[in-house]
Amino acid sequence: MNFKKSLFLWAAALLFTTGAVAQVKKKPTPSTTHKTTSGTAKQQTKPIAAVGTLPVDPDVIIGKLPNGLTYYIRNNARPKGRAELLLVSKGGSVIETEAQQGMANFTQRMAFKGTRDFSKDDLVGYLKNLRTRFGPDTSAYATYEETVYQLNLPTDTAKIFADGFKLMANWAAYMTFNPADVNSEKALVTEQIRVGGKTSQERLQLQTLPILLNNSRYAQRFPTGKENTVKGFTDAALKNFYADWYRPDLQAIIVVGDFDPKQVQDMIKFNFSALRNPAAEKPLPQFSVPAIPGTAVKFVTDKDFPYTLIQVVVKQPQTIVKTQADFMQNMRISLFNQILNARIAEITQMSAPPILFGQAGYGAFTGKQNAFTALAVANTGGLEVAVKSIIGETERMRKFGFTLTELERAKQAALAQISNSFAEKDNTPSTNFVGLYERNFLTGQAIPGIDYEYNYYINNIGKITVNEMNALAAKFINDQNRVILIEAPDSEKGKLPTEQTLLKWIADANKGLVAYVDERNSPLMTVLPVAGKVISSKTDTTLLVENITLSNGVKVILKPTHNTNNQILFTGYSFGGTSVANDQDFTSANLSSTVISNSGVAGFNQTLLEKMLNGRNLSVKPYIGATTQGVSGYSSLQDFKVAMELVYLYFTNPRKDADVWATNINQAKSLIAHKSNDPGSVYQDTILAVLNSYNPREMSPTMEQLNAASLDKAFSFYKDRFADASNFTFTFTGNFLIADITPYLERYLGSLPATNRKETYKKLGIHPPAGQITKTVYKGVSNRATVQLVFSGAYDYNSADNVQMDALEEVLNIRLADSIKAESGVLSAGVRASYVKIPESRYKITISFLCDANNVDRPIAYVLNELNKIKQNGPVAKDVQKFVLKEARTFQSQLKQNAFWEASLSAASQNDEDPDKILRHMQDLELVTAQTTKDAANKYLNNNNLIKLILLPEKK
Repeated sequence: MNFKKSLFLWAAALLFTTGAVAQVKKKPTPSTTHKTTSGTAKQQTKPIAAVGTLPVDPDVIIGKLPNGLTYYIRNNARPKGRAELLLVSKGGSVIETEAQQGMANFTQRMAFKGTRDFSKDDLVGYLKNLRTRFGPDTSAYATYEETVYQLNLPTDTAKIFADGFKLMANWAAYMTFNPADVNSEKALVTEQIRVGGKTSQERLQLQTLPILLNNSRYAQRFPTGKENTVKGFTDAALKNFYADWYRPDLQAIIVVGDFDPKQVQDMIKFNFSALRNPAAEKPLPQFSVPAIPGTAVKFVTDKDFPYTLIQVVVKQPQTIVKTQADFMQNMRISLFNQILNARIAEITQMSAPPILFGQAGYGAFTGKQNAFTALAVANTGGLEVAVKSIIGETERMRKFGFTLTELERAKQAALAQISNSFAEKDNTPSTNFVGLYERNFLTGQAIPGIDYEYNYYINNIGKITVNEMNALAAKFINDQNRVILIEAPDSEKGKLPTEQTLLKWIADANKGLVAYVDERNSPLMTVLPVAGKVISSKTDTTLLVENITLSNGVKVILKPTHNTNNQILFTGYSFGGTSVANDQDFTSANLSSTVISNSGVAGFNQTLLEKMLNGRNLSVKPYIGATTQGVSGYSSLQDFKVAMELVYLYFTNPRKDADVWATNINQAKSLIAHKSNDPGSVYQDTILAVLNSYNPREMSPTMEQLNAASLDKAFSFYKDRFADASNFTFTFTGNFLIADITPYLERYLGSLPATNRKETYKKLGIHPPAGQITKTVYKGVSNRATVQLVFSGAYDYNSADNVQMDALEEVLNIRLADSIKAESGVLSAGVRASYVKIPESRYKITISFLCDANNVDRPIAYVLNELNKIKQNGPVAKDVQKFVLKEARTFQSQLKQNAFWEASLSAASQNDEDPDKILRHMQDLELVTAQTTKDAANKYLNNNNLIKLILLPEKK
């Protein structure tokens, strides 16, 4: 259970809602940008004036056709052989009339029902040929301000590439709005509106939007629209809306990818020059959100909402970065946000922290506004403490300002980040540029390019003073145009303060504050360990991999690459993990790596360690999984030594922090108390229980288990897991020379303790039970049901069958996406296939979908019937071929990614497989056919081993 991560993702979304086993568990891919050496930085630096309009990146071609359509073109080879196309229209839900509510969203959905040159079938066939996910939910969207269509095209297939421009032009001007299709889409959309928008967050949002957006036009034009207005849409009304707002002077085509820019420019002119503006153009309406004098307070509750939180939003007029002065201010804001959140992070790391989660910062907000937003999630019964904590911290910053050391540390981190981006500018993915050009078209935000930005940072960040930063705090943190939201479960409604009491808490938070005191840092290690030696080395000439063994038994797999300019990824593992812990101590063992990795190392607590590592491009984290323990991380070449020091210290000198232990236990207990109100959490806990045969090791811990856990047991278990390095295997992938890093491997890995105990994992037999099982959870008030159909069983783990399982997953996804209609009762569906070798070779196929809670049997029967069709008749051969082509293209792209090699080489080692099989993937793909996929469907979609997991609203 990663409480902080799950809560952060949830709260981060809420903050701006208005606006290692055999197969190795997937970890977030590290940043692929890394800092340059100081010498390189000096060579690239050029003096820049302090004022003036920002230039336009010379690598982007910007033009305008005679009809007013704007275009952006940029050649970019990442990924090779692909291009991103965007059609952007300046028209979203905010321009809709009362009767048109939802029409912008509905229109973009109608784009997939056919155009002048693409019938509905032709369009679906073309989009399938792109070998990417597509549809109104993935290839287009409508917001308050814009409607966007996006395609990812192969540039090495001339006709497909050219037809992409033709389709974009058809979406821009030639949709057909067939009456029958309009009616069928209305049925689907109104059904989605009726059963959607019913989660606790969505219901709370409907209550908070009017006050956050001050009952403005934005508050009245939520993009999805209203059920009654959508029902009233006619093809004539849609055509009128389309003619009014889909016009070239309000549109832009953005193309970034691996192509000849001149050829693309010619295709844009050929396809879009014929578009015409209407004779009588309607002016594009402009709306704003009026300011609120003083402070507005809103209390909202919901039966299913799991937490009590405070959110403070101080709104200001929107600012767009166009000049050097704007850019300089943006640099200050970035530093401001970094320092403030570092302080809030320290609060959450305190003993008995006053908040479960906190976050604050200044940035863009809905409705042409910027906003300073602070959010804190309270402990159970601790709203007053949470309010005073988050308000007190922001007030401390406003009252006393920043320290010089905080500012300098933030500057170093910002310089490292911009240097990383500059060093990796040739590896920037096309999607990054597309987003920049989209904002430039919509708002006029400058696009000076990384060369200019890097030079500006190098020359000007040092000029930012503490006084300038303190002025930002005074500007952003005030009580004007401020909204204070308290959101809580219905069960807490009677315990919430009055508005007067809440405002008194906020006023009292300013009392007794003292200035923030920054901690000093020192080197990680002052005494170096005695280095080991390389005792054997063997080269895999097929993969260009070096396999070495150190004198203490540690094995190292080295894969030098030139995929990324300054990146080294690494992972180390040995077998055992929590499987070797006894049942009584499992909870302590399971918490051990989380606590230790957040406790700092040696004599440095986590706060001080993070400050010491600030500005360095590295990350090192120890982990203990179910069957393995180890470390994973990344670094630049310059910071590799420090990364290896950390690896050594996590093995030999982990830190035992009682405060961190108490914080984790208290947060886990608080999560238990909160999530009992959340239908999604109750449902997920049930899924874990059923699919793991109710084994407590795979279920969320109970209050009793948490009370029985202890820091001493956790620390002892962690030390035992890392006491013997002789069984460890490390994999390093990246831009390094073996000769350059070998001394560090000998020094920091070769000196690790080794007892040669030859340990492995235990097979505990935890997996989904056999048979037909149905488990229904009744929780919440939503009219929308959530269903998972899970097939599982024993599996022959090998590369050929693994590829076939991937093919079955893709074919099922295509089939369900193509077959969903309003009458099916299925609102959205997805398929996920997984397979493992360790601890036991098993497979699992999960079909997830949403449907109307009033008739859940019909959509379940519908989905099972679609599966049976594939089992009886096999898949469409073209769908299988599309998988093969898509997988082949993906594989060729992955061969150029460090993360792929690091994960694949480590997985081959853990699974005791020939690593050269990595390059035989194309041969395995050639074995996948419609017949083999049909055979796989019959083998793995076995109704005798089917678990149905259903979430329904509580019975009335």
